[in-house]
Amino acid sequence: GPLAGPVVAAAVILRAPLHGLNDSKKMTAVARAHWAARIRSEALAWSVSRAAVWEIERYNILQASLRAMARAVAGLPRRPQRIIVDGNQSPPGWQVETRVGGDGQVDAIAAAGILAKVARDEEMLLLDRYYPQYGLARHMGYGTVVHLAALRRCGPSVLHRRGFAPVDRAWAAVQ
Repeated sequence: GPLAGPVVAAAVILRAPLHGLNDSKKMTAVARAHWAARIRSEALAWSVSRAAVWEIERYNILQASLRAMARAVAGLPRRPQRIIVDGNQSPPGWQVETRVGGDGQVDAIAAAGILAKVARDEEMLLLDRYYPQYGLARHMGYGTVVHLAALRRCGPSVLHRRGFAPVDRAWAAVQ
């Protein structure tokens, strides 16, 4: 996963199936942008939320993801009839159906994944303006060779997830 930036989750209620949707990780940035615009205009409701780096560090990545997920569902302008979550975990106390690989099986999950990925990428592009030394616009915070080299050269920033081993090593090196 990414070494920098928030975790972003989305919730989508579709009016009808959107044929041609796919897992956001299998799409190009251009295709994701196209689908995100279509989802926002055609969905009955949608919401995007995030958990900040401090939450990832305090609670761990899974718990921060579940917090972002809960916020996304709570942010929907209408209550969903049923909630289907990608993966095998759900926010504590929720009555949901979990689906491992759900983003390749359920249109609403794929749509939520696309909205979340597009929102996170947009945030990373913005953050690149403030932290250009890390090349966030190129790798979106993932642990690429370029990003790891920047971490060794510059040390971690407030955007970096210090609980992740490469960031922790870079943090120890600058101490």
